[in-house]
Amino acid sequence: MKVAAAVCTDADPTRAAATVGREAASGLGGDAADLAVVFASGAHLISPERTLAAIASELSPGTLIGCGAAGVLGAGYEHETGTAVAIWTASLGGDGSAEPFNAVVTERDGGGVLQGVPELTPESGLILLTDPYTFPTGAVLDRIADHSPCVPVLGGLASGRSPTGHGALLLDDGVCEQGAVGVHLRNVEMFPCVSQGAAPLGREMTVTAADGNVIHELAGKPAVASIESVISELSLADRALIAGGLLIGIVIDGGKPEYEQGDFLVRGVLGSDSATGSIQVGATVSVGQVIRLHARDATSARSDLRRELTMCATATGAEPPAGALVFSCNGRGRQMFGDCNHDAMMVDELLGGAPSAGFFAAGEIGPVGGRSFLHGFTATVAVFPG
Repeated sequence: MKVAAAVCTDADPTRAAATVGREAASGLGGDAADLAVVFASGAHLISPERTLAAIASELSPGTLIGCGAAGVLGAGYEHETGTAVAIWTASLGGDGSAEPFNAVVTERDGGGVLQGVPELTPESGLILLTDPYTFPTGAVLDRIADHSPCVPVLGGLASGRSPTGHGALLLDDGVCEQGAVGVHLRNVEMFPCVSQGAAPLGREMTVTAADGNVIHELAGKPAVASIESVISELSLADRALIAGGLLIGIVIDGGKPEYEQGDFLVRGVLGSDSATGSIQVGATVSVGQVIRLHARDATSARSDLRRELTMCATATGAEPPAGALVFSCNGRGRQMFGDCNHDAMMVDELLGGAPSAGFFAAGEIGPVGGRSFLHGFTATVAVFPG
């Protein structure tokens, strides 16, 4: 597998798109561009077809998907606002294949019917880019996990729309205004890296009574009382983190003797009931699951991303990866870290300068405990070994 990536901030969309197409083609060294993933912001969203045509004239990709973005990133730099286009392209080699699709959910008999997602196999992987207003991403990810366990899905929610307010999902030489676009990868090795940017605090507790997303009891006591007890045991510094926003980490894949930071699905606390002592969280919880309090700040987000990328780089072998696709929350960047280029620079550093590109998403998709979820304030990275 061979990967190339390029980013251009030229104010002229056609010229910028032609530039990244030409640079990507050069980076592949004459190999065929089996797959291209494009992220476009600013003036590129006025007439995305022009951007696609300019890329096609220089690169002629076999398959292309992409979406509108609030900002793009690549090669160690982040462009959080303004006009920019980023491209990531791969020559898959061997038996690898990339099948594009447009997925939609239609109403039928009082329920939603998912159409367009290809049949998945154990050798499958998905890159999925969705429109947040017309596609129930969380519910679709649940369905994929139920029907195709352990198939990794990575991607994000489009964060840029056309000036008229329509969706901007890119598929080959056209634009889809709703649903989702994606690519079904077969026989292409893809390592998921998911950094939720939150630090675990205090001791673990087991859910002893729950209903849907409401936790009634933890360790045999009302949930609120158990949480207050754990908080009272924390250091002053950790209590200050909790005061900035309490999060709940839920173990998805149980049965381990010990749980590490990446084993928890991190979700917010949506509310509490003082009369019953129950709490409501942003995920379905079952009796017997283990939870742990979490909190998020810039320091924990930095260390978590470094940890996850280091583990992924180790898993891919001694050589640097072929490339990486990056999906970073639009609440990260300068807003979270106080300076720009944080996620892009760390990806570039820890993956040995492997060609990378991505965008700032309105929600990020990636697996935790073998199931793929929709996240917030997260960086998810699809890493492709060389």
